[in-house]
Amino acid sequence: MSEEEKKEPEAAVDPEREAKLKAAAEARAARAAAKAQAEGGTSAGGGEGDSQAEVPKPPSIRLPELELLQAVVRREVADDALDEAYLNELNDDMPTLVIKSGHWQAAALLLKEHDELRFDYLRNVTGVDYETHLEVVYHLLSLASKRVVAVKIRTDRDGASVPSATPVWRSAEWNEREIYDLLGIDFPGHPDMRRIMMPDDWVGHPLRKDYEPLDSEV
Repeated sequence: MSEEEKKEPEAAVDPEREAKLKAAAEARAARAAAKAQAEGGTSAGGGEGDSQAEVPKPPSIRLPELELLQAVVRREVADDALDEAYLNELNDDMPTLVIKSGHWQAAALLLKEHDELRFDYLRNVTGVDYETHLEVVYHLLSLASKRVVAVKIRTDRDGASVPSATPVWRSAEWNEREIYDLLGIDFPGHPDMRRIMMPDDWVGHPLRKDYEPLDSEV
């Protein structure tokens, strides 16, 4: 056997092994490309998707409404009257004000009577138990401009109290009584603060998260 014939088996290529190496290399390249794209790198297709992701979200068209509300309340009521102000993205970017309880009566009258605001219609009042605190939410509407705003007032669970909005919006009367009845929030200034759903001798407030009925069968 010649020297060339002896060397030929050593130089022979294993097709199966080469195929496996090639597949492994392609898999590593694919993983690297996917990682780079996830981290903000440019994709092989020209980076069109990445360039779109980098475009910042445009400001909400309702931002000027929120800015007006903040400016008026801080100027006319008190600079520290607001705990918070934001657009509620889950509710069509509704302007939302969190007003300190001590400033609520003055702010309520301002929201209704101010020439630029005129929130003359109270659509709804709700109460919420967050376990750490309680909250009353007033949903207001301006019949002239059709603008809306949600106003939140927070109170401690012990001795829960929020000044009544009934002297400003008469329609708050029954809603505040219901919140008093079911959540135990008092509304000083309310003209008729008594239970509206439960009997007068009922113990506790059924919508509080720590409520335990005296009779487990009820």
